[in-house]
Amino acid sequence: MQKLLSLFLFLVIGAGTVLAQLPPLIDRELFFDDPEILAGNISPDGKYISFIKPFRGVRNIWVTERAAPFERARPLTADTTRPIPTYFWTHDSKYILYVQDKGGDENYRIYAVDPSATGDPVPPSKDLTPMEKVRAAIISVPRKTPNEIIIGLNDRRPELYDVYRLNLTTGERTLLRKNDENVAGWGTDLDGNLRLGVRVTSTGGTEILRVETDALVQIYEVTAEESCSPVRFTPDGKKFFVHTNKGNVDKTQLELFDLATGKTTVIDKDPLNEVDFSGALFSDVTNELLATIYVGDRVRVYPKQKKFGEDWAKMKNALPDGEISIAGLTDDESIWVVSVSRDVDPGSRYLYDRKTGKAELMYHSRPNLANEHLAPMKPVRYKARDGMTIPAYLTLPKGIPAKNLPTIIVPHGGPWARDGWGYSATVQFLANRGYAVLQPNFRGSTGYGKKFLNAGNKQWGTGSMQHDITDGVNYVVKEGIADPKRVAIYGGSYGGYATLAGLAFTPDLYAAGVSFVGPSNIITLLKSIPPYWAPIKKMFAIRVGDMENPDDVKMLEQQSPLNSAKNIKAPLLVVQGANDPRVKKAESDQIVVALRDLGRQVDYLVAPDEGHGFVGRENRLAFYAAMEKFFATHLGGRYQESMTPEVAKKLTALTVDVGTVKMPEPPKPAAATGAMPKFDGSMVKPHTATYSMNMKMMGQDISTTTNRTVSQASWNGRSVWRVIEEGSGPMGTSSDTLDLDGETLLPLRRSARQGMATIRLDFKNDAVEGKMVAGPQQMPINIKLNNPALTDGAGTDLPLATLPLTEGYETTVHTLDIMAGKTRPMMLKVVGMEKVTVQAGSFDAYKVQVASDDGEWSTTFWISKDDRRTVRVESKLPVHMGGGTAVGELVK
Repeated sequence: MQKLLSLFLFLVIGAGTVLAQLPPLIDRELFFDDPEILAGNISPDGKYISFIKPFRGVRNIWVTERAAPFERARPLTADTTRPIPTYFWTHDSKYILYVQDKGGDENYRIYAVDPSATGDPVPPSKDLTPMEKVRAAIISVPRKTPNEIIIGLNDRRPELYDVYRLNLTTGERTLLRKNDENVAGWGTDLDGNLRLGVRVTSTGGTEILRVETDALVQIYEVTAEESCSPVRFTPDGKKFFVHTNKGNVDKTQLELFDLATGKTTVIDKDPLNEVDFSGALFSDVTNELLATIYVGDRVRVYPKQKKFGEDWAKMKNALPDGEISIAGLTDDESIWVVSVSRDVDPGSRYLYDRKTGKAELMYHSRPNLANEHLAPMKPVRYKARDGMTIPAYLTLPKGIPAKNLPTIIVPHGGPWARDGWGYSATVQFLANRGYAVLQPNFRGSTGYGKKFLNAGNKQWGTGSMQHDITDGVNYVVKEGIADPKRVAIYGGSYGGYATLAGLAFTPDLYAAGVSFVGPSNIITLLKSIPPYWAPIKKMFAIRVGDMENPDDVKMLEQQSPLNSAKNIKAPLLVVQGANDPRVKKAESDQIVVALRDLGRQVDYLVAPDEGHGFVGRENRLAFYAAMEKFFATHLGGRYQESMTPEVAKKLTALTVDVGTVKMPEPPKPAAATGAMPKFDGSMVKPHTATYSMNMKMMGQDISTTTNRTVSQASWNGRSVWRVIEEGSGPMGTSSDTLDLDGETLLPLRRSARQGMATIRLDFKNDAVEGKMVAGPQQMPINIKLNNPALTDGAGTDLPLATLPLTEGYETTVHTLDIMAGKTRPMMLKVVGMEKVTVQAGSFDAYKVQVASDDGEWSTTFWISKDDRRTVRVESKLPVHMGGGTAVGELVK
């Protein structure tokens, strides 16, 4: 009897093993090739259907008349090198607008194309922002002026967007406002009038500013641990919606701000109190709030108008199950373009007629992808080591028991973002290959309230953000899902960093890792952020680490995987776009070199025509082929051997011989190590001058006048140039006397007074000593000098005027920062000659730019070619001084 029972169990178990098998291996191109059709929409007048589809192998915009079949559609664009990422219609249906960069450099241009025009093979697109190395941003598309949009351009200052009105027909740009006050974002009312600015404060908080003719006035402020952002104005322009978690509120909610009273009223918050407010849907016809949206484990939509709620319910009944969103609509809002997707369906689009209640299929984005073979994604929760609950998503390979599986952890990028439920090509691809996939929303992820977000501050790598990922591994191992010897980690951007950190700081946890555009050294990352991120730079100091704080710098060094490369044991695949403006190629080069020199296994792919992510078809397919084989080698999953000759050729081209990679040189210019040039006191001539100065900071506009006298004198038996400046303005009168060495023009002593405050400085070879007095308060000054330093004002522009100011000339100068108690290295560059007109007249002048490596301090001088006098100066004030500007001009 026992033998029969054993035989019965063997047969049952054996049959189960035979029956339990993975679905067929799905061709990787079905996951990662361009979708057959995507981004379908309808023109506001209802006449056209538009979409993106490959044309000559690259994603381009197509259009067809609404009544015509898709087969009769024609291309509107014919780009052969860079896929078009997205587009939208103007309100009058006259143009389709799209943005595009070159090779991933993120210097986007705005283009317009007429959908009714024809060409061979396409009508011409109009480049509306034809400028090199300039980034355009669309701020507003007002319904009232369909032929004009509001845009931002960083052509004047790469770190800030000036605001323009752009005529779509003529391409004419009208300047609405120069951005000299560190504004990170702008907002308009429904008519397209510039009304609001958003700025990061000196303490890392956020303030909303009311735009006035000559000033910006703060009307709302939150701390660094809170957030706020304008959403939309009311039709009368007297109020605007804002999402905020100011005060004793954890989850962001939708509020209405009254400009007259400065008070807010709560409009909506999560009924379940689980997550932040995610979005709102407004009618452009009635301007009513139609619905609010919250993203919990899945998306939740709450209708706010009875008729809309009825239509929404009818629409859901007419469509398949899934996450439903309105992607577009006609001008009268009678026809909706509706997107439907779910975890095992990459998505379809439908036209829904509100009058008839019927839905018409537009297209399936990937009709050849067999949904029945895809794996469900489910929300899970696990406890971190300190007791915090971490939300995550788990996808298990279909057809086999969830036991002892090879597993891949996929932390998201950002890191201030989150993963959500739905279709993910990468996740489904990995699950089809036999891997369990865990996507942890570690602390620091957005959407779960400010307590959860702020718990990630300065917690990279060796902190709790990475611990949460590690605890996710422990969770799937403890549940019996993951084979602890076959766990890998893969991510992009911050997820790439988390991959490197996981391998460096928990080297026994992972069997392999893939880092896609991941930074390896946080310090070099922060030093190389794009200039247009400068207005939010303080946020990085608070959430990542303050480069001005020695303790934080030490922490960042410890959190940088590059500095612990010796601990990495697992094989690593590094993938990088050569033109990435966010995570420079040097970040990948340096970790590859470090591991190669340590004798570790490291593979490297570099795409010369990509940036922060791969958008090119063959680049994409080659990368996933390499990743698939890499994981199969080290985890034992399935692998598709075949690939097209084009993809194979591309993979060969992307693959880098790690033996040829060189350690990146320190960023240049290296102002911190440059020696001070020699200045020539013999070039200075006695003279007098009057300057007007205007400062814009913290919503204030301050004007002063300064009279300067430069004369020869003697002090302590040595010849000096004595500069006396006397000023007057709203804060009263001031006086400043500065002695410069007659030969070197280095400062010797200085005495200044402003109202009741005085300062006296004595400059020695290795120190600056003195005292600052303001009423009863006295502050001694004792600053050690490692090298000679200039002082501000005349102590800077007089010496600089004696340098060889030929175009392209570069050097390092060191200036004294009294408040910081140190010298600050600055890089000087002569841009060229300019004709400049000021109150004193017109001058041919050398344009000289002086800036710190971090971009915090920068000044531009215009120095007269004839007499070497400074005729104009523009300074960008640092964040702690309000982030404003100071402009001075020669009066006489």
